[in-house]
Amino acid sequence: MMAFDPADPAGPEFRAAVTRLLAEFVAVQRDLLAETGQRLDLVWQQARHFTSGGKRLRPAFCYWGYAAVAGQPADPAGVLTVAASLDLLHVSALVHDDIIDRSDTRRGAPSAHRYFAKVHTQRGWAGKPNRFGHGAAILLGDILLAGSVAMAERAKLSGDRLRRARPYLDAARTEVAAGQYLDLLYGVTGDAADPVVETTLIMEFKTSKYTVARPVQIGAALGLAGDDVLARLGRFGSHLGHAFQMRDDLLGLFGDPAVTGKPAGDDLREGKRTALIAHGLRLAGPAGVARLHALLGNAELDQAGVDEARDLLYRSGAVEAVERDIESEAVRALRLLGDLELAPEGEQALTALAHQAVERTA
Repeated sequence: MMAFDPADPAGPEFRAAVTRLLAEFVAVQRDLLAETGQRLDLVWQQARHFTSGGKRLRPAFCYWGYAAVAGQPADPAGVLTVAASLDLLHVSALVHDDIIDRSDTRRGAPSAHRYFAKVHTQRGWAGKPNRFGHGAAILLGDILLAGSVAMAERAKLSGDRLRRARPYLDAARTEVAAGQYLDLLYGVTGDAADPVVETTLIMEFKTSKYTVARPVQIGAALGLAGDDVLARLGRFGSHLGHAFQMRDDLLGLFGDPAVTGKPAGDDLREGKRTALIAHGLRLAGPAGVARLHALLGNAELDQAGVDEARDLLYRSGAVEAVERDIESEAVRALRLLGDLELAPEGEQALTALAHQAVERTA
């Protein structure tokens, strides 16, 4: 039996197991399309790059969701396969998100569309590099999304377990795209009557559901959990997912680029209406709000502009408000978890993952 450490639920052994399954799956997918020769080599190179690392939080929430209701499996391969498929969904969303946000980097390297455009230029191909880069990255994201479905369906698990989990798998794939659209829509329609309410809805669909709520429900469903347990785990995941996203918002502006892998201030340049910005628009006063609007969405914003936004958000109390919200959401999540009668290892692991999700620096 391969058992993972609930005190380090997304530790090196767990991450290595997920990475191995993803590498094997990408290799199989490449073999299935062998008749294309080397024409897809750039795609497979990027697929391997994006699936070779990461925090593996989504697979971890899935695996330990299973362990929380059924204990760690004697043979974890089937559960781990479904869990790993969630990182294919994740990197698919990242590739598409980087196109939408015009991001230059991801995990300290060029984003997929920038990579494809660079290769186009280096090889002197016909047409416009950025057009090729965008098109190739969209298709890479589509291949990764299709792969997430195929990988989960091929897991060696009983039909009952997969049938139980399938509605949550289907929901995760749809909800993350819906969340991306809500984020995109809010960026162009202007201020809502209550920016905090609007950003909370976006967080729920874009992050909470597919990062925590659905993964933990998928794992628990594979473990044949009852409807009440699944619903309560969903609420746990919703609150924790909000805290996760708000920590992300803070790191996006105040984090160390060497650790986060992305330049600080990108959310500002992209005009993202994050929870941090929502609180700033609520608290900064007329002059501060006007200045924040001027900084938000300025693609040419320099370091001085980023520093001005940081100072404005600190002085308005927006940063403090987000930190309070993170703590509040995390506490609510852990209380919900504590009210469930779960297997000790699973509860320990989910508690550790909750702390990891909100106390991270990247």
